[in-house]
Amino acid sequence: MLKIILPTMMMFPVIWLSPKKWLWFNALINSLFIATTSLNLLLSTEMTTLNKYMMLDQISSPLLVLTCWLIPLMILASHNHMKDSPTYQQQMYISMFVLLQMALVMAFSSTELIMFYISFEATLIPTLIIITRWGNQTERLNAGMYFLFYTLAGSLPFLIAILLIYNSKSSLHMEFLLNLYQMSPALTTNKILWLACLMAFLVKMPLYGFHLWLPKAHVEAPVAGSMILAAVLLKLGGYGIIRVTLMFSPLTELSYPFIILSLWGILMTGLMCMRQTDLKSLIAYSSVGHMGLVVAAALIQTPWSFMGATILMVSHGMISSALFCLANTNYERTHSRTMLLARGLQMTLPLMFTWWLLISLFNMALPPTTNLWGELMIMVLLFKWSPETILITGLGMLITAAYTLHMFITTQRGLLPKHLKQMPPSHTREHCLLMLHLLPALLLMFKPELISGVL
Repeated sequence: MLKIILPTMMMFPVIWLSPKKWLWFNALINSLFIATTSLNLLLSTEMTTLNKYMMLDQISSPLLVLTCWLIPLMILASHNHMKDSPTYQQQMYISMFVLLQMALVMAFSSTELIMFYISFEATLIPTLIIITRWGNQTERLNAGMYFLFYTLAGSLPFLIAILLIYNSKSSLHMEFLLNLYQMSPALTTNKILWLACLMAFLVKMPLYGFHLWLPKAHVEAPVAGSMILAAVLLKLGGYGIIRVTLMFSPLTELSYPFIILSLWGILMTGLMCMRQTDLKSLIAYSSVGHMGLVVAAALIQTPWSFMGATILMVSHGMISSALFCLANTNYERTHSRTMLLARGLQMTLPLMFTWWLLISLFNMALPPTTNLWGELMIMVLLFKWSPETILITGLGMLITAAYTLHMFITTQRGLLPKHLKQMPPSHTREHCLLMLHLLPALLLMFKPELISGVL
């Protein structure tokens, strides 16, 4: 683990001591080095306890690698957004990414509940600064407030639950609690603790009903903020559900309302996407729909469901981040997120049209993508759990295909408006960025067991 944490810490002197013209290059090369080093973690086939406080298994290692892989992509995506800012602001901006990576690495590898909680909450600070300081519109402060208070309100019961567990068991080690609680009967105390722990993760995912902060945060955040939110921070909620709910006795009957709400959310957010005019808002709502499947799978608590949830989380992380990058390339040229004002872009940016097509097909979960692999596993599992769910999940997949095609056709086809005739061409940096998103997604199609999260 030190081979990731130490180079990440050493990025601070690299950022603050690099000359202005080498700043972005040095940060990018260092983060790419960390990302390639982390790929080795995917090969761990069993649970590895690294020391008293840190461990890795088949669920945390794919998410940890996803985190490390995303930081260089965020640096690559943000270069144009920040090029006119003063040097100290650029340094501060990249430093926020490094802080965020450290907090996420600690969260995905911690063995102690309190360490997990602190890391979980620590991700809030750099994300909040990125949204409120470098967001595009004046509404960013409002979005930051929503994000802060939803997350804090959801996390407070989790903190109280941790204190109560420590008071009664004198330990917060996850392995110890896993063995201890599963042997005990489903007491009322267990049920309350389970609900309190779950609340923080349902808000973070977010479950439909707790999702109001997400579209606001996505729309107002700069491109790097949207990327890290969609790709990793939402997955922190899914990882928490898998980790923490396993510690308590199987409380399947208590999770029924949440499973029903998450399935209902798939339909509702899909229908909202059909009505969206704002491109980033559409992608944000589609994330809520996809995370609804992950919540349903994680709450059913079978090895098969954890496999489906992990595959879908990693696949969605790469593809939703790529969609936000595409939305940003449009925004930088048209200065509008409204889809109807930026249509017919196939005429001026034909190579970008190819990226739009490929990534839209991935988002629709077309065979043989890993997105389909994850969604299919969860659908089969839900059908096995209750045959009626096939109506909702099947309809959800149809609606997903419909709004993805709506987004693709609206932005790419049609008559090019007059004000977009003189548009700058796409850059090598942007093609490189999208290639680095799509290449792992394509390679994982050949070896999906690397991210299958088999417990």
